[in-house]
Amino acid sequence: MGIAMKGFLFVLLGLLGILQYQLWYGANNLPGSVQLREQIAIQQAGNAKLIERNQVLREEIIDLRSGTEALEERARNELGMVKKDETFFRVVGGSLKPAN
Repeated sequence: MGIAMKGFLFVLLGLLGILQYQLWYGANNLPGSVQLREQIAIQQAGNAKLIERNQVLREEIIDLRSGTEALEERARNELGMVKKDETFFRVVGGSLKPAN
């Protein structure tokens, strides 16, 4: 091997070392990229849940604006309201015992 060939090989090994350093420790390195991809996946899952929740809320708003049935249902469930001349029954759960 000539001196020129050894110099060329030395330069190639140096470039390989620099590239490896950049891959593992430089800006936008491989481990950082993997971590960012995981964070993106977690954020996208959270966003999907929020989008679904917002859609449910939009539908509820439309129901509340369009008629009294949804408003009445909400008043019954959340506020415990009853209509005039209506009887309210509360069923209290307990452990069921088999008849002997």
